[in-house]
Parts: sequence; C-alpha cells; structure tokens
Amino acid sequence: MYFCSEIYQRTLARLAYMTDIKDFFIASNTVRNAPDYDSNILSTLVQTIEAFARVTYQSVYLIDYYRQEFLYVSDNPLFLCGHTAKEVKELGYSFYLEHVPEDEQKMLVELNSSGFKFFDTFDNVDKYQCSMSYHFHLNSGTKRKLINHQLTPILLTDEGKIWIGMCVVSLSSHKTAGYVEFHKSGLSKYWKYSFEGHRWKECEGVVLKEEELDVLRLSAAGFTMNEIAERMYRSLDS
Repeated sequence: MYFCSEIYQRTLARLAYMTDIKDFFIASNTVRNAPDYDSNILSTLVQTIEAFARVTYQSVYLIDYYRQEFLYVSDNPLFLCGHTAKEVKELGYSFYLEHVPEDEQKMLVELNSSGFKFFDTFDNVDKYQCSMSYHFHLNSGTKRKLINHQLTPILLTDEGKIWIGMCVVSLSSHKTAGYVEFHKSGLSKYWKYSFEGHRWKECEGVVLKEEELDVLRLSAAGFTMNEIAERMYRSLDS
C-alpha cells in the first residue's frame, strides 16, 4: 500500500513538473488584439523568408505570437527531428514538448519569460535591432543534438509587442545547453543571462581593429599566414 502511494506521489510530482504550452506565453509575448495589417503582408513575409532559407545552411522558422503558432518552417532537416516541415508547422509549440528534454523545457520557459521582458526595455525602433541567442538539445529517436537557436523580431504590433518572430537554428559550438546572450545591433556591449541568479548581466564585447578585420578577411579567403603578412606588409610574428 505504501509502495503504491509512493508511486502515486512521484507521478503527481512529475506531472506538476511537466511543461505545458501555455507556460511559454506571458503578458510580454501575448498579443491579445488582432494586429491591423494588410492581408498581403504575411504572404510577402513568408515568401521573403522562404527565399532566405534557400540560400542559407541554417534552419529557419517564423512564430506568430498572436495565433501562438508557427507561421512558416523551412524544410532544412536540422530542426525537423524526422518530421516534415508541414508536420512541424502543425505541431507548433508542441514540437518543443515532444523533442526538447524535460529539464531544458523549463529552461526555455524561464528564458522565454526573462527574454521577452528584456525586449520590452527597448523602444519599438530598437527592438528590431535586438536578437537573443541560446543553446538547447533536440531529441530525435535515440539521437540527441545541441543546437544554437536565435530569435529576432520581424513585425511588431502598434503597442510594440512582438507579433512575428524569426528563429534561426544551427548546430551549437558549445558542449552543454544554456549560454544565453542578448545582442543589439550597433552596440559593442551585450548581455548574458544567468540561470543561477535569474538575471541579465551586461558584458563588454570585443571590438576588432581594422587590421585585425583584414587578417580575418584574408584568412577566410584561404590565404596562409605568410601570404597575409606579405599582403599587409607586416612581419609574420606581428
């Protein structure tokens, strides 16, 4: 009898821990009033993102925060976890519940809340210049991969809420989940999120000199260090 009661308590605890789709939506990212827009805007937007998806190695999808669903999902298999793009689009936020590990679902819920509240500290013009980057695992059958997930606003409502967000997915260069950063285009500084302190911390970014940028450009073009030094009229050890 005690054993059955213990199992029941563990089951209740697990159910209480499980993430629900509604957990992803808070006041900061809930669009309650239907956006006022021309009916062609969304179709044009989707066509534009489709064109972008064709020329990038990254997976791309759009979130409609008014309808609380996926507006578009590219057919890049990196994000799909064995589904078709149409299936992932229909799953919407259920996709996260199905393919993100349970402990990392809680991480995403916290990040979703803190991230959108942080977006709200910027004015409407600046919001379009902001992006948030973070890392989490996707499970596909017995396989697991760590991805980098970036989110940036595409359309805002008249009230300044994010209506359409674009998400860009690539393989992560890290070994563990987390590593959350918030960037604003044009600023050298950025912000890191601490899950221990539950807050954003301002950090100073690295500003490269023009010579350092030239080295990176030449290196990306395939030149050796000797060739780069020769082209820049510098010694190899400089």
